[in-house]
Amino acid sequence: MHDLLTDKPAAVVPAAVVPVLSEPLLRPAALLTTDLGVGPAPLRAVTLPGLRRDLFGLSFDAVTLDEAVQQCRDALTARSPMLVGVVNAAKAVNLRSDHVLRDSLLECDLLVADGQSVVWASRVLGKPLPERVAGIDLFAALLQVAADDGRSVYLLGARPEVLEALIEAITTRWPTLRIAGHRDGYYAAEDSAQVAADIREAAPDMLFLGITSPKKEIFLGTYGATLDVPVMHGVGGSFDVMAGVTKRAPKAWQGAGMEWAYRLIQEPSRMWRRYLRTNSAFVLLVARDAVRTSRQHHPRGAHHG
Repeated sequence: MHDLLTDKPAAVVPAAVVPVLSEPLLRPAALLTTDLGVGPAPLRAVTLPGLRRDLFGLSFDAVTLDEAVQQCRDALTARSPMLVGVVNAAKAVNLRSDHVLRDSLLECDLLVADGQSVVWASRVLGKPLPERVAGIDLFAALLQVAADDGRSVYLLGARPEVLEALIEAITTRWPTLRIAGHRDGYYAAEDSAQVAADIREAAPDMLFLGITSPKKEIFLGTYGATLDVPVMHGVGGSFDVMAGVTKRAPKAWQGAGMEWAYRLIQEPSRMWRRYLRTNSAFVLLVARDAVRTSRQHHPRGAHHG
């Protein structure tokens, strides 16, 4: 492993990954490869231009926000499918225990680092990603594309009142935005086929899903290929933020990778136990992978002249 500034061999010490403690995780899982049976990240069906970085058993696209937006624009022009996936530390550590989540990420055509800690970990592990591409920032950028290029969008997710507030907020911000349809995320599983049929009939250019896991993954895995929507992007809690229901951390907190701490301040009783457990898990996973990387570069018994 090399120092990213000097390009000289750098010693890897588990303590070096402590600054990666920047966002929540769920539980230890498959950051590692051979030991935990994950193996190298398999190739995805769609090949996009640019570099890839194999991390956490996944193949990330080493792109900036602008490059990610351009790839989505290209997919819109070609009417080719573009399933966008975003990975934060929580997803990175939960892949082994949550096979539905892992499979859904492996199927993505564009996979980016949603969390700053994932970017930091990529640098510690010698596979640097250029920058964080937050799901909410990509969501906003694609809404701008839709407004500029005359593309239509479909919004699926959130509570009915949040969805109404979201529509009001984004149509105020982007007056020329065309909303092909919308549906709240509180529908019964048996209604999923009808929801998919409604999306197909609306024929949007982009589908944004603000529904939780694993409901989102199950829906896309079951119906995604039949929707005939070029760009599909699961945006998590972005509907709540853009609707003004939840406050996003200030930019200084975002840049420091401390959005999890900002949320903890907002909801301490609900979040502190989860964050204590999951942040520790992520540090451990990155430290173990860093040690393995160091051993691969400097095997025991190797003699240097």
